[in-house]
Amino acid sequence: MISIVRLTQHDRAWVTRFLTDESDDTRVISRGVLHQADTLPGFAAHIDGKPVGLLTYRIDGREMEVVTLHASLQRKGVGTALLAAARSAAVQAGCKRLWLITTNDNQPAIDFYSSRGMKLVAIHKDALARSRELKPEIPLFGVGGTPITDELEFEFPL
Repeated sequence: MISIVRLTQHDRAWVTRFLTDESDDTRVISRGVLHQADTLPGFAAHIDGKPVGLLTYRIDGREMEVVTLHASLQRKGVGTALLAAARSAAVQAGCKRLWLITTNDNQPAIDFYSSRGMKLVAIHKDALARSRELKPEIPLFGVGGTPITDELEFEFPL
């Protein structure tokens, strides 16, 4: 059974380690903004008391952006449970939209978000050129050797 808990200050060291293990960095860029993801609010997913997933977010006005979503266990419902927790928190916060960015190379994420009912609402062509100005270590090629060039924006209207 998956349990979802809000992050607290006591979780910060774990969040930093988890993000570093899952994505090699705690910094994330979306729409030209550099986020320090391990300082953001969010949720952890646990199975049998062991942390197996993380979602971080930021609220701007009446929108919640999911900045990171990682599950160390795939196809076990971890990502789905975290996304549902974020959606519920966004509604409770009075947000009108929950959105996120992924890159054009990340077909597993594209499939995941689409199958959870999120809508692709924008393709930000060549956005990664600007992102690499802020974070030069972003690779040129991603999943399956696909050139990483564009940001894809998905949303749930709330």
